[in-house]
Amino acid sequence: MPKQKIEAIRHSLSHIMAHAVQDIFPGVKFGIGPIIENGFYYDFDLSKKISSEDLPKIEKRMREILKENISFKGKKLSKSEINKIFKEQPYKLELMKEFKKEKKKITFYESGDFIDLCKGSHVKSSKEINPGAFKLTKLAGAYWQGDEKNPMLTRIYGVAFSTKKELSEHLKLLEEIKKRDHRKLGKDLDLFIFAEEVGSGLPLLTEKGTTIRRELERFVVDEEIKRGYHHVYTPDLARVKLYEISGHYPYYKDIMYPVMQVDNDKLVLRPMSCPHHFMLYKDKPKSYRELPLRIAEVAKLYRYEKSGELTGLMRVRSFCLADSHIFCRKNQVAKVVKEVIELIDYIAAQLKLKRGKDYWFRLSLGDRKKKKKYYDDPKSWELGEKTLRSVLKEIKAPYIEAKDEAAFYGPKIDIQMKNVAGHEDTAFTVQYDFCLPARFKLQYVNEKGKGEQPVVIHRSSIGSLERTMAFLIEHYAGFFPLWLAPEQIWVIPVGSKHEKYAREVGENLKENNFRYKVKDENETVSKKIRNGEMQKIPYLLVVGDKEMKAKSVRVRAKSKDLGIIRLTRFIENKKIEIEDKK
Repeated sequence: MPKQKIEAIRHSLSHIMAHAVQDIFPGVKFGIGPIIENGFYYDFDLSKKISSEDLPKIEKRMREILKENISFKGKKLSKSEINKIFKEQPYKLELMKEFKKEKKKITFYESGDFIDLCKGSHVKSSKEINPGAFKLTKLAGAYWQGDEKNPMLTRIYGVAFSTKKELSEHLKLLEEIKKRDHRKLGKDLDLFIFAEEVGSGLPLLTEKGTTIRRELERFVVDEEIKRGYHHVYTPDLARVKLYEISGHYPYYKDIMYPVMQVDNDKLVLRPMSCPHHFMLYKDKPKSYRELPLRIAEVAKLYRYEKSGELTGLMRVRSFCLADSHIFCRKNQVAKVVKEVIELIDYIAAQLKLKRGKDYWFRLSLGDRKKKKKYYDDPKSWELGEKTLRSVLKEIKAPYIEAKDEAAFYGPKIDIQMKNVAGHEDTAFTVQYDFCLPARFKLQYVNEKGKGEQPVVIHRSSIGSLERTMAFLIEHYAGFFPLWLAPEQIWVIPVGSKHEKYAREVGENLKENNFRYKVKDENETVSKKIRNGEMQKIPYLLVVGDKEMKAKSVRVRAKSKDLGIIRLTRFIENKKIEIEDKK
């Protein structure tokens, strides 16, 4: 079915849903009801609380309305008709005022007994909609116009397709998404929690979640040091003056935490680490021989994300970024950027992410006309964008260009990923900066003994550890590779007489630095195996008479019996598996 046709069906269904809600819940106040990927939603201000149990009732009423073979017609309304129809609809009246201010055309659509403020498009008649090819899927809270100062509305989501078969396939996909949702798996596998007393968007990692984070951090720091990065530690806060110098403050103050008055200083939790690293660079004179200079840090950052945008570990208010700032000469930029992307590709490959499939590139460009949004230096913008574009072409990276997505200080390459629900996010970045070096008066001494300004490449090799953890939980569906698994091995004795040998196996695993548990609880072997599989433990080692006698173990992995193997051989194999990150 053509895209325009299915979009018209989905948009029409959002109106039919609003009509049905009005019939079932008189006095409802309407927000907006746009189409989205695979479906639609509508926001309602309801006088009574509803639950997912109400969705089938709304669906039933929608199908009854569809059978009435109603038509969708664009309609002009007089001022008196508008006041009469929408007198009890404050959100619609607010939208109409905004449209008038912005000189937007105000249009209405009538479908049966329902009239809505809408620009279209719709089907001509409800008979064009397959009544068996849509479903209401979930409820959510949504602040009016996305502003948490406004009332919280009830959002009802639906999906719609042209055939029942397409709907069925999509619903199966949604079930798989639910299984892989990192928020659900994070709870089931005891990886992280959120506590109301601590605050929204402030994750608490458990011992298991911390193990994953620690392994990722060790991996990236060790790899960066091998590649010539100088790792540092800098404070989580700084004087406001630092961000005024950098120029971040006017651009980022809405996502920064409130300023703290301490003695005679105004301090703020940092939303980024670049100004701190610039101070390290400025501490001593630099020669051209020292460039490129790579300063790196796993930096704790704080950003005030709107509560409606917080999503598990994907979008939080406190996170750790594997950050770096590379100070280089203009003629070194292309080589530096290529090396950075090579590092990102390497790290992604170790995490079993494939370029083009699991991640791709976006060249985020500025807009010369928006001088308030972007640093005003057209020549440097041209050079930066040209350089980044040429690198992407040279390395044959799959990329798109996106205007007006750059940082205020320069263009960037964003490495994009989609989570299991299909929502796209930036995972890693490579940013070209010609602005901040000027603001901070950064210099190096060139071959002629004269001061020259460096270019800075801001980059993140593995992104935010929290967001990367969320991606990986969903990517692996909780089945972490051995090197990342919080608990790598469970040893399960068949009976009490095998517990001593099970502990011997455990000691051998301990000596070889495996994360293990001896499961000697008073439970059946089948229950222990079932629990281990539910907890997605990579290897379950069952030991009984035969294994004890032969100094071996019976290996189970992902619900399969892999047979008996000598303990020493198993340990050798698994050490290689960890080393190779298989």
